[in-house]
Amino acid sequence: MVGAPPPVIPLAAPASAEMGDLASPVAMALAKAAKRPPRDIAEAIATALRDDPGTAAWLARVEVAGPGFLNMTLTPSWFAASAARLAAEGGSYGSGTAARPEDVLLEFVSANPTGPLHVGHARQAAYGDSLARILAFAGHTVTREYYTNDFGRQMRLFGASVAARYAGLFGVERPVPEGGYNGDYVVAIAEAVREEVGDALMPAAAEPTGAVIDDLTERGERLMLASIADTLARFRVGFDAWFSERTLHDGGRVREGIATLQAAGDAYEAEGAVWFRASAYGDEKDRVLVRGDGDTTYLASDVAYHLDKAGRGHDRLIDVLGADHHGYIARLRAVLEAGGHDPATLEVTIIQLVSLLERGEAKKMSKRAGTVVTLSDLIDDIGVDAARFFLVHRSHETPLDLDLDLAREQSQENPVYYVQYAHARVCSILAQVSGTPVASGPPAELDPAERALVMALADWPVAIAEAEERRAPHRVAAYLIDLAKAFHAFYHRCRVVGEPDDVAAFRIDLCRATAATVKTGLDLLGVEAPDRM
Repeated sequence: MVGAPPPVIPLAAPASAEMGDLASPVAMALAKAAKRPPRDIAEAIATALRDDPGTAAWLARVEVAGPGFLNMTLTPSWFAASAARLAAEGGSYGSGTAARPEDVLLEFVSANPTGPLHVGHARQAAYGDSLARILAFAGHTVTREYYTNDFGRQMRLFGASVAARYAGLFGVERPVPEGGYNGDYVVAIAEAVREEVGDALMPAAAEPTGAVIDDLTERGERLMLASIADTLARFRVGFDAWFSERTLHDGGRVREGIATLQAAGDAYEAEGAVWFRASAYGDEKDRVLVRGDGDTTYLASDVAYHLDKAGRGHDRLIDVLGADHHGYIARLRAVLEAGGHDPATLEVTIIQLVSLLERGEAKKMSKRAGTVVTLSDLIDDIGVDAARFFLVHRSHETPLDLDLDLAREQSQENPVYYVQYAHARVCSILAQVSGTPVASGPPAELDPAERALVMALADWPVAIAEAEERRAPHRVAAYLIDLAKAFHAFYHRCRVVGEPDDVAAFRIDLCRATAATVKTGLDLLGVEAPDRM
């Protein structure tokens, strides 16, 4: 077809190293259209490759196997040239893979400011920040946003809980309200309020009025958000913007959003309430926007927030939500459509639950009961590097059991240690290199470990492209483990310093390319690459 893109030729590692460096089933893919046996097509391709003078520099041997597989062995010249190029590209190698760079607004974490971040939020933070780094590396422009749920019943309960603890600091016993927050962190918030205002609020706090609750809610929220931001910064997670739900209500935009849905016929009044016609968009039932008492729901705020986001001019909106938000996907896209925006610009990524395992048993968590395992606790226990790597090294689409005992291990059984150790090892080699030997040509023969390491490095642009396209940071983690395995094998088989110039130059390039790629990959996951361990 005129103007059609050229066909993609599938390439992969063969079943065993004896078969060569690359294998392709392209002949079988072409057989139906060509109306020829795939082996005949494979033989014709092999003959053309053998007879082409241009392939001599990179193709040492091509053979046909089985029903029509092409097995190809690459020349030492190809390996040497590839290693030199990758070493020269350094940290930029693999970047800019986005087919169409976009302006992306990425919202993640967005936990209520009613308590510290727990390990569930930690998984969202590690995922969202890693995704932001990957998208930027691939060529997108990324804005990171935290949506603060600072309005409504839960905030009032939080303020009342702080009021009870504040009064308790002066010996006045007041119960935490039913459904309120009992954790020790609430006491810490109350103590911080006391440092700010002394006993000025005490008379009112004994029997708090609505105004006092509002005051303590605002103070508690500010202190809680500061604590959340500090914890995230410690976790190497930052945001470009913090968006307050309260501003949507104060500015009248929640009511405006509801009116937009009503004007589009997507919201209606029934039974004294205002309903969103969610069932028309694949939801199991319609959802309440305004209750019979006149109070708006969380969904009403989400309507206003997403209409606001859609109106800012970004090409792509990505929401990272918890496991209990599956029903929101159709609702939020319906909201955009009703507001005159393209619903296809919205992506909703659901992060499945995370459990902590210690000695084979799961830890239980409850924010309100005060038995939560916080993100700070997790960092104190296993460190930022282990926490970030373990939280993203499995697909976000599946529940995660984080094995604390394994994460604490300083051994090659621990995947993050295994990858970091590869970087430390390669740095120890490069520290012994003084200058770069001048090679007269490629090595005459290559060790299988050298070939395997070059092929592993060559996979990096594919891995990062998949991670970007599939929104899958775990693909980077898996790649790094494979690359570390290839380097550790190379380390044990191939000496670098003191070898003949042709061999040493090639292996130094390999080391430099490996160091840069491991460092880049770890940085995309928010993990440090130590020079020594």
